Amino acid sequence: MILLIGIVKKNAIMMIDFALQAQRLDGKSPREAVHEACLLRFRPIMMTTFAALFGSMPIAFGQGAGSELRRPLGIAIVGGLLVSQWLTLYTTPVIYLYLERLGRWLGHSQRRSRLADALEAPDAEVVVGRPGAE
Repeated sequence: MILLIGIVKKNAIMMIDFALQAQRLDGKSPREAVHEACLLRFRPIMMTTFAALFGSMPIAFGQGAGSELRRPLGIAIVGGLLVSQWLTLYTTPVIYLYLERLGRWLGHSQRRSRLADALEAPDAEVVVGRPGAE
C-alpha cells in the first residue's frame, strides 16, 4: 500500500507542479498548462510505474518454495499499479481543472509569483539574499 500510494502521489505531484509552473511563469490557461504537463510528464510517469511493475512481476508469477505466500502480494502490487496508474493519468488533470474553477468561483484570483513579476518589470532589480541585509 505504501509503495502504491507513494508512486501515485509522486506522479500527481510531477504533473501538477509542471502545470502550475507553466501557468504562473508562462501565463497559460489552466487547461493549456495541465495539457502540456500531461504530454511532457507522461514518459517519466510511465517509466517509474513500469519499473515498479516489472520489479514486482517475479513476485506475482514466481515458482518455488514459499511462492504461494508471496504470490498474492505480487498480484496486489501489479493490479494496484495498473489501476492506480490509470486513475492518476485520468483523474489528476480533471481534479486540477475543477479546483481551478472552484478557486475562481470563490473569488480567488490567480496569484503569480513575485519572481515572475520582478522578471517582467523592465526597471525592477532582483535582490538575492535576506530582506533588509545590505
